[in-house]
Amino acid sequence: MAGPSQHFRQLAELQARNDFPPSNAEIAELLSRAASEASYVLQRAYRRAARSAFLWEVEARDLVAQKRSLTELAHIGPFLQKQIRQWIRQKRHPPCPPPLRKEFLTLAESRLRLDKAASWRSHLRGDLQMHTNWSDGSGDIRAMAEAAIERGYEYIAITDHSKGLSIANGINEVKLKKQSDEIDALNRALRASGQNLTVLHSIEMNLNPGGDGDMDPIALRPLDIVLGSFHSALRRKEDQTERYLAALRNPNIQILGHPRGRIYNYRSGLRADWETVFREAARLDKAVEIDAYPDRQDLNTSLLKIAKRCETRISMGTDAHHPWQFEFIDLALAAALAAKISPERIVNFMSLKELRAWIEKVRGAEARRTRTKTKR
Repeated sequence: MAGPSQHFRQLAELQARNDFPPSNAEIAELLSRAASEASYVLQRAYRRAARSAFLWEVEARDLVAQKRSLTELAHIGPFLQKQIRQWIRQKRHPPCPPPLRKEFLTLAESRLRLDKAASWRSHLRGDLQMHTNWSDGSGDIRAMAEAAIERGYEYIAITDHSKGLSIANGINEVKLKKQSDEIDALNRALRASGQNLTVLHSIEMNLNPGGDGDMDPIALRPLDIVLGSFHSALRRKEDQTERYLAALRNPNIQILGHPRGRIYNYRSGLRADWETVFREAARLDKAVEIDAYPDRQDLNTSLLKIAKRCETRISMGTDAHHPWQFEFIDLALAAALAAKISPERIVNFMSLKELRAWIEKVRGAEARRTRTKTKR
């Protein structure tokens, strides 16, 4: 039960919130609620606008204050502009979002938070999840590399989907080798032109509910780094702790991708004893990922605070499917900052040399565990 001081603090916070018009996150919630009551024709417009609100680069209320049109914002036409202006004028605030829409940051609030901690962005060395036209992305590897150079990155990891995810045009072992050849050639060209970027060859390996991957371990050995992610049986209600422990103990992965598997307003994701999961990741020195794709934002701040307590390594990836989506990284940076994750625990803050040393250390430990099991 909250004590008197906490009660008055909560009342003060509520009063302070009600003194301002709704934020983009609150507008997204109002739009989602309006969609549930709208005609079939309008539902799609409301829902599309709700998702877009997370990527608006300015607060809608600031545009109104500046007497600018809200149609400057993605997926806002005259009809929705009128509705949003009314909410802003009335200082309308929605109830707490349901689990399907809870704890999603907006780009505008993320950048405001990052601007207040100017040095935080300077730690970032690279992006460790993205997809190209080798699987379900729309940009090629060179385009991704060029976008990374513009951002001053030291490295990026190409993590196209593996063969078990046919819906995403996942690649098999033969294609993985061909992709490796392309990446090697690109890295040679980058070095020859004096660029400081290294393109790491990786894969987002599909994991079954038992934690097993769908690729031949021999094909994974030459890769720079391997992510493992669940893409099936993501609506199970029962506790999935053992499933996560099995995935982390998979000797072929170093990063567990978008752990919960949640998607905004579509799927809440899996349940687990997260403290147990994060402590196992820390024991194995493996990383869990903040997937910065706006609809995922997985892990969210609440779970990141548990990961911080467990001293778990954190990896960040935009899950970009096109070069312009590199901007999503601000959502991950802001979430880690809000959870007060130590910079030393964030994989993307490592130099390339440090990153390679960590990967080698994890792989060496797994090799020793495998030899021990074999001797038994």
